[in-house]
This record gives sequence, C-alpha cells and structure tokens, in this order.
Amino acid sequence: MFFAKLLSTVKAPSLKIKWERRMPAVKYVHKPIALSFRVDLNANEWPWPIKLSADELERILNSLSNEELAMFIAGLLDGDGTVLYIYRRDHEYVLVKIAACKDCPKRMMLDVLRDAIARKFGITGSINSHKTDDALKFYNENAVRLLRRVAKYMHHPLRRLRAELLLAYYDGKISRDELIKLYEQTEYVFGAPDVKHNNGLDVLTRAAPQTHTHGVGPILTGM
Repeated sequence: MFFAKLLSTVKAPSLKIKWERRMPAVKYVHKPIALSFRVDLNANEWPWPIKLSADELERILNSLSNEELAMFIAGLLDGDGTVLYIYRRDHEYVLVKIAACKDCPKRMMLDVLRDAIARKFGITGSINSHKTDDALKFYNENAVRLLRRVAKYMHHPLRRLRAELLLAYYDGKISRDELIKLYEQTEYVFGAPDVKHNNGLDVLTRAAPQTHTHGVGPILTGM
C-alpha cells in the first residue's frame, strides 16, 4: 500500500482485489486475497530520474535533512536490507546490511550511501564483496546507532521487530536471555508458524516493552 500511495502522487492507480486459490505452500492462510494495482503513463509523465549517476545521487542525498535520509535508508532496509543478531555463549554481534547485485545500476548507490551516512550521522560502514552481490554493512555499535535513526521509519514487519528488540536490549529494557528468546521467534523455521503473517508479531511486540532486566548491560565484541 505504501508503493500505491507513492504512485498516487503521479497518477491514481487502478486497484484490483480478488480471492485467490488456496496456496498449500503457505501455512495458516486459508482464504488468500490478492491485491494488484497499475498505473498507465508514458515516460514523460514519470517525475523521477530513471537512471542516476553517482554525482546526481550524492547531490540528492546531500539535500536531504537527517530525518529524510533516515527515511530513505529505512526504505532500502525494507527492500534490500538485513537486520541480524548473531550470538554464541560468550560472543555476540549486530549486523545491519543493504545489498545490491554486482551488475545492477543501484550498485553504485552503496558507495554514495556509505559516505552520506558517515558525513551526516558519523556512522561508519564498510562494503564487502560477495559472489553475486555487494553489501554495505554496519556492525555492533555502528549498527545500533543506525537502527536508532531508522527503526521508526521501517515497515518490513520482521526487520522492524528485530530492530526494536535490539534497541530494547541495548537500552537495558530486556535481558540477553529475553532478547534471544524473542529474537528466535523472528527466525523462519520450515513448517513452523510464520510470525510475519500471523499473530506472533503482535505477541512479540507486546511482550518486549513489558519485560525488565536488572544487572550488567550488553557487552559488544567487535568483528
């Protein structure tokens, strides 16, 4: 619906809602509903640049306020991002990353975005190259600082929930054991209830603010 709202600034989209056939691969969904929308317009009616150079993107990001940049980053995390908490008995780290395929035009965005985040927020990230994609990554303190900026603007249910759980942990509102217990319920397990599409998300969201901890706060171990 957010994309439909965005498109409505250009032209009113046509919406189509219909009942779909039952999808056996999707658990706990008995009557799926499909929503589709479209906007018909020519290239001259499209108000935003279709292809941006690195210089043009840098100019746009520099023109944004801190809150606008945070919204932009949140949108990237919703679409191409990852929020992870990796934990062992005596070790833990937080990872926030935004990925782009190596051959995609948006790959150049990672470098520009890394520099903009460092310049505006003083938060340092690094770009790592993988087999099929590259990723802008933030670890530990930098990851938590970035989540403080962007979490309130995120809409992806699991990524936002993970962000809020991590912030609650680093604010001392929940213990490490409570974080691990709640975080585990955000991880997909084949055949298990899907918290993204069912009531688990509401349960976790209500549970996190109601827990309390007393004692030593979290210790970050760098990676």
